[in-house]
Amino acid sequence: MAATATKPRGSAVAGATVALLTAMNFVNYLDRYILPAVQEQVKGQFHLSDEQIGSLTMWFFVAYVLSSPVTGWLGDRFPRKPMIVIAALAIAAMNFWTASVHSYMSLNLRHAALGVGEASFGIFAPALLADYFAEDQRNAVLTVFNVAIPVGAALGYLAGGMIGHAYGWRMAFVASAIPGAVIAVLILVLMKEPKRGGGGPTQVSESRPGAPGSVLPTHADGKAVVMDGAPEHGVPRRVDTAGVLSLLKNRAYLCSILGYAAVTFSLGGISWWMVSFLQRMNGFSQDKAGTVMGGITVVCGLGGTVVGGLLAQWWSKRTHRALYLVPALSALLAAPPAVLCFFGPARWTLPALGVAVFLIFLGTGPVNAATLNAAPGNLRATAMAGQLFAIHVFGDAFSPKIIGMVSDHSNLRYGLGVTLITFVLAAGIFWIGSRYAPVLHDAAGEAVA
Repeated sequence: MAATATKPRGSAVAGATVALLTAMNFVNYLDRYILPAVQEQVKGQFHLSDEQIGSLTMWFFVAYVLSSPVTGWLGDRFPRKPMIVIAALAIAAMNFWTASVHSYMSLNLRHAALGVGEASFGIFAPALLADYFAEDQRNAVLTVFNVAIPVGAALGYLAGGMIGHAYGWRMAFVASAIPGAVIAVLILVLMKEPKRGGGGPTQVSESRPGAPGSVLPTHADGKAVVMDGAPEHGVPRRVDTAGVLSLLKNRAYLCSILGYAAVTFSLGGISWWMVSFLQRMNGFSQDKAGTVMGGITVVCGLGGTVVGGLLAQWWSKRTHRALYLVPALSALLAAPPAVLCFFGPARWTLPALGVAVFLIFLGTGPVNAATLNAAPGNLRATAMAGQLFAIHVFGDAFSPKIIGMVSDHSNLRYGLGVTLITFVLAAGIFWIGSRYAPVLHDAAGEAVA
């Protein structure tokens, strides 16, 4: 017997929530991609090596990762709306603070503090959205939410390059603080906190209900429900150690976050160094490099995100493995144009980069939906915290530094070439994960794939 899901989704409240959180996610990525747009200026002012420039990103993600278990714990126990507002205001404050940074060490501290705010928002927002929408709707919603990544990154490149060129790199960060503060106030006034687990129960399983390592749903009294040898859909009401540890035995969840980590290693490294690559290897000025990179990111990244979400939505009606297969194809197909971009003739750099960016972003929405669908309702914030931990510890926390180290000993072409290995690795992990993908359910709890 299927459980009845609450139905705030489709309402004006749910739509407003998606819009507000997507807008904040846009600002989140705008802030993050200002640094790569101005890092040649930062490098010159502080007389840094490429490895030291990469370390700025590393400390951002060290703080990001270390704070994620705490924010995940908070998100599964307390209302997320006020914590989202605090995180958004903290992000704006850190950007204002940049105007007074005058040493490499203080710049590292500033980046670390910003990482705490971004980790908080990155965990609370997707978990809150999942409570508004059923399993078969989350891919579409998270695709909209993640459209903010290429658009925000593009504006970060564009605004960072232009403002930094005209007024200095500090003002680029200060300008980005204003929209974040405004959106934080709008979230405080307009957004509603949904019922926890209200987006429809999620059954965590392998390829079949009740497989080893799965989390059995429970009634309100905490007892597992079994009918004809299979668990009934329901949402556990308490978060306990056993529930958290169950995520480590959940192959669908592990493949989702580890595959995403490998992609993030590549994407993070390319994002942080490509503007510098265009300046050094193609002779672009800072403002031109930022403008070109911003244009490619918004057009190709946005196109890839939308197409990938639509492809996964269509394919999910035919197979529940689609949320893993789309990211697998995304990573595998991105490798050849990336090779041409890094090592081919200069005239092919931009076309190849555009194709690679389009293909990389195909998997953005589906992989986040896969992560949330693999976790029970009461562990969604924890599951997202685990994802953020994995994608940064094994992904972009160290890839800019590693690329910088290789560049210091050779050149930036070979440094960026490191990312090709993790593209192929990601494709393999997602392919394995497709074998354990959970069956999708609609708002009424009925299987749809």
